[in-house]
Amino acid sequence: MNISNEEYGEIAKRVSPPSAMTKTIPMAFLIGGGICVLGEALLNMYAALGFSQDNSAALTSMTLIFLSALFTGLKLYDRIAQHAGAGTLVPITGFANSVVSPALDFKTEGFVLGLGAKMFTIAGPVLVYGISASIIYGIIYYIVKLF
Repeated sequence: MNISNEEYGEIAKRVSPPSAMTKTIPMAFLIGGGICVLGEALLNMYAALGFSQDNSAALTSMTLIFLSALFTGLKLYDRIAQHAGAGTLVPITGFANSVVSPALDFKTEGFVLGLGAKMFTIAGPVLVYGISASIIYGIIYYIVKLF
């Protein structure tokens, strides 16, 4: 079946549900912003408890990652994401969710072939390219500093 790009676009418009952007964009902003406000509250709480700025930041990241993994395991994260859309994907919590979700989906296949093998199916490319880019950047930075 050969169809043109225009014909394909028309078919896609007909079968795709209309987007309720007037609802989805504010919800993504509010819930994503709420996650960020929670992060700031945690940062301030850890600082008030006497932790240094660096340690407070690390503890805040760990707490948000833990909460995201916990909510994913309890099936709450998916319910929140249905309303928030990209608001839950942008912060660090979305990355944690992308690691935990495949692991939970394949846990019945065992720890090695299920959990271990499938844990990074979504987040793996992000890690590979992120680590590779940081290594290349580090090498370039080192070479530039030599001159």
